[in-house]
Amino acid sequence: MKTEVINITTEYERALEEASKCLKNGEVVGIPTETVYGLAANAFDEDAVRKIFVAKGRPSDNPLIVHIAKLEDLAPLVEEIPEKVKIMAEKFWPAALTMIMKKSDKISNVVSGNLPTVAVRMPKSDYARAIIEACGLPLAAPSANLSGSPSPTNAKYVYDDMNGRIPLIIDGGNCEIGVESTVISFAENPPRLLRPGGVTLEEMTELIGEIVVDDAVLNKLEEGATASSPGMKYKHYAPSADITIIKSDFDTFKSLCESENATALCFDGEEKSLSCPAVTYGDINDGFSQSARLFDALRELDEMGATKVYARCPDTKGMGLAVYNRLIRASGFKIKVI
Repeated sequence: MKTEVINITTEYERALEEASKCLKNGEVVGIPTETVYGLAANAFDEDAVRKIFVAKGRPSDNPLIVHIAKLEDLAPLVEEIPEKVKIMAEKFWPAALTMIMKKSDKISNVVSGNLPTVAVRMPKSDYARAIIEACGLPLAAPSANLSGSPSPTNAKYVYDDMNGRIPLIIDGGNCEIGVESTVISFAENPPRLLRPGGVTLEEMTELIGEIVVDDAVLNKLEEGATASSPGMKYKHYAPSADITIIKSDFDTFKSLCESENATALCFDGEEKSLSCPAVTYGDINDGFSQSARLFDALRELDEMGATKVYARCPDTKGMGLAVYNRLIRASGFKIKVI
């Protein structure tokens, strides 16, 4: 299969036309969003959705997120829209926010991972919503990477993973947020945070009150447990390098990296004080700059041939929780407290 890349910033109409044609014909298309690039297919076409799993090499028990362009697209996908979902949608959508509800009979088990629920979001990206509107279909779309590897934040990384696997990639430039959306379930009361992302726990709690943080946000999913959301599996977002998160002050981190010949994954500016190889992933005090850089940094570690990596530990407040959630999965939950 030949994979074509069309830049939507320079060929807007052609990009929408070709993406729409592929999606209506049951094909998978790599699309830009504000979070990461997605592998999109018609959410109502089971055969098309199965092609996503084949392209990613992804287990079929992992649920997919359905993307919509406008609020009225939500009702056909769910049994009912809870009041708190309406409040959240009015405040945040379009945004890096996925909300889980009881699914309607229009959503197949292929999309829901055999769960009775469906995860839905309205992306903030104008390009993503334009593609959805052009084809007139809700799009099931996980991240556009090979399963388990770091999610792609630009079209080059999509091409690296998907060349020959899908017919089309729409290049919309670099993703603004850099990690996948927040996922919160309204299939239970109180609502449950399953994956932190661009809309923070603090912002949501201020709006709707109590939210339970699922144990799997900060810990391994229990053996044999069903993943209620994408990104809950044990090892995820991982480069080939072996990563260990180091919880310590910088001087201790520096000493450890240099004495054990490790590559450092550190914060901006810290690399100047290190004599070992280093890759940076954002400002120590800015979770959003960390999220925008993290997945690119993980891929850069592979590109430079790093084998043993020690990573600085981010704060877990605000956007830092999303960064920490991705980093602990990239490391396979290997954490050293010093």
